[in-house]
Amino acid sequence: MNPGAARVLGLLRREAGAPCSGESLSATLGVSRSQVWKHVETLRGLGYEIGGEPGGGYALSAVPDRLYAEEIQAGLETRWLGREIHWFDETGSTNDVAHELARGGASHGTVVIAEAQTKGRGRHGRAFFSPQYRNLYNTFVLRPEIHVSQAPTLVLAAAVAVADAVAEAVGDDDAVQIKWPNDVLLGGRKASGILMELAAEATRVRYLVLGIGVNLNVEREAFPEEFRAVATSVAAHRGAPIDRAAFARSLYGTLETVLDLHAEGGFDAVRPRFEARFHMVGRPIRVRDVGGPELAGTAEGIDADGALLVRDATGVTQRVLAGDVTLREEPA
Repeated sequence: MNPGAARVLGLLRREAGAPCSGESLSATLGVSRSQVWKHVETLRGLGYEIGGEPGGGYALSAVPDRLYAEEIQAGLETRWLGREIHWFDETGSTNDVAHELARGGASHGTVVIAEAQTKGRGRHGRAFFSPQYRNLYNTFVLRPEIHVSQAPTLVLAAAVAVADAVAEAVGDDDAVQIKWPNDVLLGGRKASGILMELAAEATRVRYLVLGIGVNLNVEREAFPEEFRAVATSVAAHRGAPIDRAAFARSLYGTLETVLDLHAEGGFDAVRPRFEARFHMVGRPIRVRDVGGPELAGTAEGIDADGALLVRDATGVTQRVLAGDVTLREEPA
């Protein structure tokens, strides 16, 4: 959206649906009425419903279901996260775009958001289901002043933020859980995926990109068959559509709060909130790592560095740093 159209949108939004004359818009913006009309037409082309009759002025009657920066930032209360947003109708991967921006000097808190991804990816290179105009796909450029060894705990912190935003959206805190390390479950089904990638200099993080995808309005029947039994969306659980821009604002607020806590006190400051949603403690689990052995045992909790603690069949507690975790029916 060009700056002029954005300013017109801001003025029309401020009037809360009441007509605003072309003359007053022209005077406020310092442009001709013809230019005001061009900006209004730009907004209409983007999906904004703007009424306008001769002598009656322009009035904003409806906004499109799009994650434009202007829609997310209207009412956004964060201090540093989401103050710069790069929007794409479609891109290969928001993580890839974020890497390019980060290498070019993008600031801490910059967001890349797309309505659809053609090459969205999850952990271990798996494809991430990314239908257009239904969900939330965004990646955050972060520049934390931390040692590389601390970076993995940011993924767990992000899971806390996503879980809190999802719980608020459905109004059901007990239905939201975290499956280590970063899957957010809603009613026992996966509702979100998180993928973090980083660049480092020696032992310090230079920047990292934190990709977060949340299933918001996709119908359960629309998931690929291999995901249908294990995935869900916020709308499917709530039984009503989700305002995607409002959800993004909620997520950005909770994520900024959690990341600030992590910056001030490390993972220890966030760990109790993670553990409160970690539903596997005391239950028999199986951990599979790509290219590694399988570990069966009982989940004992999360270590100070975010590692999963598993008591194996011999009674020895093992530290797991990576892998896919599933519940087992048989006792450990």
